[in-house]
Amino acid sequence: MEYILFIIAAAITIGSSILALTRLNASHALIYLVVTLLALAVIFFLLGAPFAAALQIVVYAGAIVVLFLFVVMMLNLGKSSVEREQRWLQPRMWYGPAVLSAILFAILCVAIYDSPSSDTTGTMVSPKEVGTELFGPYIIAVELAGFLLLAGLVGAYHLGRRYLSDRRS
Repeated sequence: MEYILFIIAAAITIGSSILALTRLNASHALIYLVVTLLALAVIFFLLGAPFAAALQIVVYAGAIVVLFLFVVMMLNLGKSSVEREQRWLQPRMWYGPAVLSAILFAILCVAIYDSPSSDTTGTMVSPKEVGTELFGPYIIAVELAGFLLLAGLVGAYHLGRRYLSDRRS
């Protein structure tokens, strides 16, 4: 049963990743990116890493994508953006991501309430072990990722500010 759930979650991950890459609208691509990250969280849960799944949802699908969305919103400054955003918020724009997310939620519910067989269970990794590994030998990579995110945010701010000042003059 877990194998079938894994295949469905993997297919949703691949499909939503392709949709995120092929969308011309940055906001639509971000919505499909959220679905991709949620599908990865389901895969982590199915592989026996519920803490990694929770981190995937909170850190990536929550914080990082919201940061990306703010950057996109900062870069789309102007008078015509209001009409464009009203078109984007129509319900038909949300059907695809909503259906994929509902399938992922159903898979997660089945995985939670289904008792795993003894031959497919792995060892559980505690949050302490994750923190020890993450901030032990990988501390430089964690700090570099933080600096890259900060640099991207500052760069997007300056690009948005320059775009706005060019439109005014």
